[in-house]
Amino acid sequence: MTEDGRPAIEQLLARLCGGVITGKDYVGYFLNEHGEELVFAQCRGEKTARLWHSDTDWQMFRVGDHSVRVGSVMDGVVTVGDLIIDRAEATWLSSCLAASRPLRQKRG
Repeated sequence: MTEDGRPAIEQLLARLCGGVITGKDYVGYFLNEHGEELVFAQCRGEKTARLWHSDTDWQMFRVGDHSVRVGSVMDGVVTVGDLIIDRAEATWLSSCLAASRPLRQKRG
């Protein structure tokens, strides 16, 4: 909860996707042009982040710095593991991965 009694963004996103997200996670939210929602969460010290997509019934995908692929499955198609995403989603996901990269790095 925030100081004014409203749920924190992490709580709202966790309820939305059905995943575990805490106030210590780096989080991102995206709404694409078709009304589909994506949620990103990176926990400090974990090697990968978690990605949920409403179009997959909120199935969780593990993602890392080299997860976004262009044309690896089908020519010109952007994929993350078995998930096909569009270019706008890939741009957003790449930004989330870049912003949360320090959280994935090993601590000395």
